[in-house]
Amino acid sequence: MTIDLSADPIALTAALVDIPSVSLDEKAITDVVERALREQTSGFEVVRHGNVVLARTNRGLPTRVILAGHLDTVPIADNVPSRFDKDENGNEVLYGCGAVDMKSGDAVFLHLAATIADPVHDLTLIFYDGEEIAEEHNGLGHIERDLPEWLDGDLAVLGEPSAGWIEAGCQGTLRARLATAGVRAHAARSWLGDNAIHRLAPVLQRLADYRARQVDIDGCVYREGLSATRLLAGVAGNVIPDAAEAELNFRFAPDRTIDQAIAHVREVFDGLDVTIDPVDAAPGALPGLTAPAAADLIASVNGHGGGGVRAKYGWTDVSRFAARGIPAVNFGPGDPNLAHKRDEHVPTAQITAVTAMLRDYLTGKA
Repeated sequence: MTIDLSADPIALTAALVDIPSVSLDEKAITDVVERALREQTSGFEVVRHGNVVLARTNRGLPTRVILAGHLDTVPIADNVPSRFDKDENGNEVLYGCGAVDMKSGDAVFLHLAATIADPVHDLTLIFYDGEEIAEEHNGLGHIERDLPEWLDGDLAVLGEPSAGWIEAGCQGTLRARLATAGVRAHAARSWLGDNAIHRLAPVLQRLADYRARQVDIDGCVYREGLSATRLLAGVAGNVIPDAAEAELNFRFAPDRTIDQAIAHVREVFDGLDVTIDPVDAAPGALPGLTAPAAADLIASVNGHGGGGVRAKYGWTDVSRFAARGIPAVNFGPGDPNLAHKRDEHVPTAQITAVTAMLRDYLTGKA
């Protein structure tokens, strides 16, 4: 199968959606993207690393912009192949698995790589696998480990769906287990035991009373959240349990480090007879909007009447670039609230608009 990178990015999005690429099964789409970049672009060095395709120009320009997007999707839910339809206002939309997250963003990047003759920035393109599943499979993480020089630049743009807004930085995320201990007993003689589930009551009350912090960084307001996401307890219907566990998720503003996030969670439950064990964590990313390359992108978006700038809620791979001191933003077509849904769909006008905004930015017309 081949794709036409010079075609309208709406058609290119549909073509990418029609190539199934569920996580861990990305070889077919990676082959197609690699072949297209080698055959339909000029001036790019193209490298294949597993199921990651990298391409970059080396024109000696003063700045380098990285355009990165993942090729994998969540499992297909009767939503491949793609189809076009109208929304309630009569506007054209494209349905299909990955149309929002994030094959429309990939299509924009691929189209621009093939059709911009004289960019004002050197360009690096990274199309990678394994983003939707466990960290160990993330292709961008593999590049960070094996070919880190490919992540060097002055600004990174992740094609994550943002409905044409610049979503700056991202929240950090911490997952922890909070455990209580009791004494097991027969339920008919409950006074002989100590119910570990009941010991979770003050924990849940503190979560219910928790007031999330809101932090303004570079004009982007990040709202934190601390939530119980799972409860694990119980032995049998006639047994007082001697152990209970709550799984917690803390989404924290990027002005906190992971260590500070862990310390805050411990502070919230200070004085309770519980143990708290962090399970995994990923740092947030500061927006970095004061960097010149980021300011130029904002000007391009504003010049086209785009959505503007807002904080990114959730964690994305912008965190990898921020950790390297590179400003990074999420910017792509599609409503992130529709990602992973059976009726996932993107307004085709957003694909056109994001393409125009990025074209002006990359060619210095912002």
